[in-house]
Amino acid sequence: MYKWLLAVFLIVPIVELWGILQVGDWLGGWTTFLIILAMSAAGAYFARTEGRKVWLDAQRQMQSGQMPGLSLVDGICVLLGGLLLLTPGFFTDILGILLLVPATRPLFRRMILQWLEKRMRNGNFTIRRF
Repeated sequence: MYKWLLAVFLIVPIVELWGILQVGDWLGGWTTFLIILAMSAAGAYFARTEGRKVWLDAQRQMQSGQMPGLSLVDGICVLLGGLLLLTPGFFTDILGILLLVPATRPLFRRMILQWLEKRMRNGNFTIRRF
């Protein structure tokens, strides 16, 4: 797991910097900077609104006596999408938007649930208290 994190923290910034430089050459530096700022602001706004929707849905499910399992996974998607939109770069912005859009979220929800199920079946899933 730590190898994956190390790879992500090394490769993603390099790819993002390359993308920013390419767009900067194509559109100009100030335009690229303004696009990055606008995407971050829009990401914060959409993450906030989608987060509220997911939170209200989870509350509604709990009040009716149901476990809000899928709503919690949707909350994870919204949180990750918001964080990705706040980081500067175009590739993380695209992934963040896909995580926030309700139409594409079920794809990521399915991937997260399959990953969790695989970890549980292999016995690699642990819950730690801090």
